[in-house]
Formats: sequence, structure tokens, C-alpha cells
Amino acid sequence: MGVLSGNPKDEPLHYGEIFAIWQASATAKGCVSTYNALKFHTGDKDLRAILEEGIQQAKLEIDELDEILIANGIASTPKLPERPEAKLEEIPVGARFSDQEIAPMVSADLAAGLVAASTAMGMSIREDVGALFGKYHLTKAALGVKILRLSKEKGWLIPPPLQIKRPEAVGV
Repeated sequence: MGVLSGNPKDEPLHYGEIFAIWQASATAKGCVSTYNALKFHTGDKDLRAILEEGIQQAKLEIDELDEILIANGIASTPKLPERPEAKLEEIPVGARFSDQEIAPMVSADLAAGLVAASTAMGMSIREDVGALFGKYHLTKAALGVKILRLSKEKGWLIPPPLQIKRPEAVGV
């Protein structure tokens, strides 16, 4: 029986997997901090719910990823300190992010998370690690669809130039 057969959890991690797991954990910790701060800036209850869902997902990822790191004798990054609660009205207007700014920031963050999860899936040779990042990919994609729909409903989405009239096909 080879070193890469049997229970995947008994297989060694390769350096790419280690870094992907470590970086994903560090990123999730930053996500909890950032989304908590953005929650204080938003006045929209639906956007706040999406931010809260993102925070809960990031906390789950932290727990799962740090468990793998610790089981393999690798130290993870420390959690960031909790942010003190702030009320929207207390944040000066010039320092406040608007809901229309927050939604695309979160969308871009989710898109980057999709790329990172796909990369980790592609480099993984341990099935459990690849599957874990596959689960994160699906969750981020679903959350991305929610924020896209919300952005369309609220009129926050600024689309790129749209091709309304298509040129006639030449030589078809």
C-alpha cells in the first residue's frame, strides 16, 4: 500500500495544500473582521443578512481549516480581535460606506474566493482537501448569486456597456 492510498486524512499534505489551507484560514479571519465592519455601515437589512451569512460561513471555514492545520502540526494565523459595535448614525457621512459600495465589494471578494477555492481544488491530491474547497466554492457561488440578485433589485448594479443591437452577421 502506497503513501497516497487509504484514508485521505492519513495522507501527508503537500506544500501547495498547506499554503492554500493556511491562506484560506487567514483570509477567512480577515473576512470576519471586514464583514463585521461593513455590517455597521449598511442600512439595508437584506444586505446585512448577506454579510451575516458570509461571516458565519467564514467562521465555519476557519474552524475546519485550522483543524486540518493543527492536526498536521502547522500553526495557523491568530484570529483578529472583535470589533466594537458601531451604530450607522455614529459613522460620519464622509467615512461611511454606502450600501451601493458595499455590495460590489462583497461581490468582488466572493469572486476572488471562487478563484482561490478552484485553485486549491485543482492542486489538491488529498480528496478530503479538494472536497472541502469544493464545498467552499459552492457556498461562495450561492452567496454571490444572492448578492447579485439583491444588487439588481435595489438598483445598485452598474453593468458594463451592454450590446443592445448586434451587428449583422457577415458572410453567413
